[in-house]
Amino acid sequence: MSNGLPMSVPSPGLPPRIRIHEVGARDGLQNEKTVVPTEVKAEFIHRLAGAGLTTIEATSFVHPKWVPQLADAEQLFPQLRDISGACLPVLVPNARGLERALDLGARRIAVFGSATESFAKANLNRTVDESLAMFEPVVDQARTAGMHVRGYLSMCFGDPWEGPVPVAQVISVARRLMDLGCDELSLGDTIGVATPGHVSALLTGLEQAGVATQSIGVHFHDTYGQALSNTLTALRHGVTTVDASAGGLGGCPYAKSATGNLATEDLVWMLEGLGIETGVDLGRLTATSVWMAGQLGRPSPSRTVKALSHQEQ
Repeated sequence: MSNGLPMSVPSPGLPPRIRIHEVGARDGLQNEKTVVPTEVKAEFIHRLAGAGLTTIEATSFVHPKWVPQLADAEQLFPQLRDISGACLPVLVPNARGLERALDLGARRIAVFGSATESFAKANLNRTVDESLAMFEPVVDQARTAGMHVRGYLSMCFGDPWEGPVPVAQVISVARRLMDLGCDELSLGDTIGVATPGHVSALLTGLEQAGVATQSIGVHFHDTYGQALSNTLTALRHGVTTVDASAGGLGGCPYAKSATGNLATEDLVWMLEGLGIETGVDLGRLTATSVWMAGQLGRPSPSRTVKALSHQEQ
């Protein structure tokens, strides 16, 4: 390993290329106890784009009362207009959020649903049915405006209040979310309890229910150290979109047992070793996470960042 990369040994049955959906700037920073300055967020996103990431979730148009860390969406988004070669999706919770995103020229949005009633109430203050009804006009309007729409589905494997979530229940809500007109579905293991067999069962069930694997992304948390093994299982099923967070930033503010997202560097290290293309420069990405850790005043939890940067722990 002379060049900071693993030896590449391809494994049969895996996709040749993966698109990483980078969530650090939104999902990561929304959980910070202190508000990160807008200029730091803008530089973070520029550095991520410079490292070769082509999808970088920029911010959220949620009411500032609920997520004060992202209250500067209107100030941040115009500072990203000079980024070329990268899509900058934004999260919108409702029609007002979509209106704000459209006013700023956003071209890709995401809505955030739940597979369980408990989390829908905690996160959206609505039932699953009510939240899907709220999303319907948002997705319709976004599609009419020519926008790409991603549907996040959280609690796909376990819920802190309800425990294990039945696969059939997740498939039912996922199918309804896609039927609203979403282009893409991101399956969230919000509290990190999934294991490979569970991942395989859900992806098989979704395919049987008519949700194309090509439209699915996976979003694993590393609470129990399972994120990479779960990701590899998803790749073997043909999934080619993987959510990850630079430096392992983030968790979920409404699920206290949720720890960090899968670190983008850890994902890239595995994919490089498998000979799977990502377009990401691991050295530049690691340097970006080290820089961001400095801004936040603590080391990155990513093992690859630690190994490549020799940062003090």
